[in-house]
Amino acid sequence: MNRRRFLAISAAALAASSATALAEPTIWSGYALGAEVKISLVGGTPEQALRTFGKMEAVLNGVEEHFSLYRDSALTRLNRIGRLTHPPTAMISLFQLVDHIHAATEGLFDPTILPLWLAIAGSGDVKHAQQLVGWHRVHVSEDEIALEPGMQLTFNGIAQGHAADLVALLLAEEGYRDVMIDTGEISARGLRPDGKCWRADIMLPSGRLVGRAELSDMALAVSSPEGTRIGPGAPHIVNPREQLPPVWKLAAVSASSAAVADGLSTAFCLMDRSAIDRTLAVLPEVHLQAII
Repeated sequence: MNRRRFLAISAAALAASSATALAEPTIWSGYALGAEVKISLVGGTPEQALRTFGKMEAVLNGVEEHFSLYRDSALTRLNRIGRLTHPPTAMISLFQLVDHIHAATEGLFDPTILPLWLAIAGSGDVKHAQQLVGWHRVHVSEDEIALEPGMQLTFNGIAQGHAADLVALLLAEEGYRDVMIDTGEISARGLRPDGKCWRADIMLPSGRLVGRAELSDMALAVSSPEGTRIGPGAPHIVNPREQLPPVWKLAAVSASSAAVADGLSTAFCLMDRSAIDRTLAVLPEVHLQAII
């Protein structure tokens, strides 16, 4: 499942403004959680940039080890066995954030949809799979994460944002103040080298421009149900409660946290405008950038 976002970054660079800034950025690119990741560094020396890139690779690999569905990870073991003993603290933290987003979206952000998603994609027993959905049935403690029989989780609706948040934290610790990070979700910190806000164009899968976001110390996520189709033409964003199609073609959300923006952009595709407004009322740090 590749929930690619439809963002065009007009200044896709990650920079630290200083008198010693390099004339050309040092660029790292790769893949994490099924998505292309691109990060550019301006500032310091090439040796410093290489050390920072090495640390970023370790951060991204840690997210893969926890939440990837494409390799042997803590999540795939949890899905296979139904329980995970002594879960990493970072993993518990994201489960707690999901609790918050699940409540704020009136249950429409729900990582327990994986059996339903697989049933739709494979023309399986959708009615049976629907009975396996329910975030309230996931039991989390410091000692164990446990699922009820048959349940499986996917964090594809939030893990890329989580990765962007962790990379942003690392870069702040490394002394980079003005950064743009693209892990499939966007995290923009500080300003561009010209002193202006980072800018992102928001587009539908067709390429049609529908909005533009000016970002500083802010993250942006854009979800489009039509970006990927599963099964017999079904959109890849699935309603966890009812077999209803998405309400919107695209939802773009900004927030201080890329993980929060990621989860909300997914859920907002399934919510009518009054429900979205109720969520925004309890999350004043979140902004709806576009809804189509």
